[in-house]
This record gives sequence, structure tokens and C-alpha cells, in this order.
Amino acid sequence: MGKLITIWEFIGRHKYWITVLAFGVIIGFLDENSMIRRIGYAREISRLQGEIDKYRAEYEENTERLNELSTNPEAIEQIAREKYLMKKPNEDIYVFDENE
Repeated sequence: MGKLITIWEFIGRHKYWITVLAFGVIIGFLDENSMIRRIGYAREISRLQGEIDKYRAEYEENTERLNELSTNPEAIEQIAREKYLMKKPNEDIYVFDENE
């Protein structure tokens, strides 16, 4: 019985600190909107924003390339030569491997 009274007196003296600590544990770890989850969500948002920026830049580059292809016949010829290795009848093609 003496230990129970000692614990009760401890709780009575430090009830505000115990309440603040319990609140901190609930908000920090146990709640549905805990700080740990918020930090994880912030990291995921940052990663997804980076992907959005990457795809937006890729989209703009491809749109620019498409506009160039629709207006410039020399660009079509350049892509046909570089990507598909097409050539004129009197030309020779040399392909260099950049990995070696």
C-alpha cells in the first residue's frame, strides 16, 4: 500500500509534466497525423515534385523538338541519319562506339 501512495504522490506533484509528456507522445508518434508521418509525407512530396519537374523539362524539350521537325525538313534528315542510320546512295556510314 505504501508504494501505491508514493506513486500517487509522484503523479500529484508532476501531473502537468506527465500530461505534457503524454500529449507529446500522442502527437509525435501515435496520432494519425503524427510528426513522423508528416515528415515522411513531406519527403514523398519533395521526391514527387522532383519527378514532376523532370517530366516537365522532358515535355518541353520534346515539344520543342516536335515543333522543329514540323517546320524544318533538315531536322528530319538529321534524325533519319543519326538515329536510323539512313544514307544517300553515294555515301558511306561510319558508326563509332562511344563505350570503348
